[in-house]
Amino acid sequence: MRDISAQEITNVVEKLCVEACSQLPQQMANALKQAEKDEPSPVGRDILAQLVKNADIAANEDVPICQDTGLAVVFADIGQDVHIVGGDFTEAVNKGVHNGYVNGYLRKSSVAEPLFERKNTGDNTPAIIHIRIVPGDKINIRLAPKGAGSENKSRLTMLVPADGVEGVRKAILDAVVAAGPNSCPPMVVGVGIGGNMEMACLLAKRAAARDVGTQNPDQRYAAFEKDLLDMINKTGIGPQGLGGVTTAVAVNVEWAPTHIASLPVAVNINCHAARHAEATI
Repeated sequence: MRDISAQEITNVVEKLCVEACSQLPQQMANALKQAEKDEPSPVGRDILAQLVKNADIAANEDVPICQDTGLAVVFADIGQDVHIVGGDFTEAVNKGVHNGYVNGYLRKSSVAEPLFERKNTGDNTPAIIHIRIVPGDKINIRLAPKGAGSENKSRLTMLVPADGVEGVRKAILDAVVAAGPNSCPPMVVGVGIGGNMEMACLLAKRAAARDVGTQNPDQRYAAFEKDLLDMINKTGIGPQGLGGVTTAVAVNVEWAPTHIASLPVAVNINCHAARHAEATI
């Protein structure tokens, strides 16, 4: 059994909040630079050049890539041999988010109640936390701030097995086309297939937070990711929806076992600021 202090968790989360909002992951930055070279549309190339410049300024000046610094989504893999001391894990994470967003001068976008008062909490808490208990004595935290422009274009489609691959393909394409320019392309499209209603959505969110350039370890799904990316980039939506062949830089698919009568498909889109940062304690 290994002791990890709640304060250490807080410190790590605070650092990840600032890093994720100001430092575009290198894989995404590289993908934007490559897209700028490959994009045949002059307008598309100009937009991609501006996005690259924006990311460079944010990194060099340690300021947010986008004014919408999102809700703090935390994926935590906690080793079963970890003993958290000096506090509660959820409280430690929320304290880190508070410190990161307040001390880092990041926009606070969380409201305490969703329908009637919608009063801002003032510190971007509470975080949205997804925990998995895994073997080992470490804690891995991936923090993925998620803005509303892309999040609002999420979609869940409850298909049936008879819909098959073509039905899944259509559900994904329909979601991307409906999102259009409102999700600030070029996108990273996260897809969750299988499980049940809530599992498919969580799979899609995890997929959207995956590193650009990674592939599903199942070669069937890796090939499907490539097929979907080609299909999406043929829509002509292009950078910021102004035309071109760079509508998405990645399609990431995650899957889970499902019911014999179900085929859930969830789509969660990340905008060009596909932000995430990771640390292991």
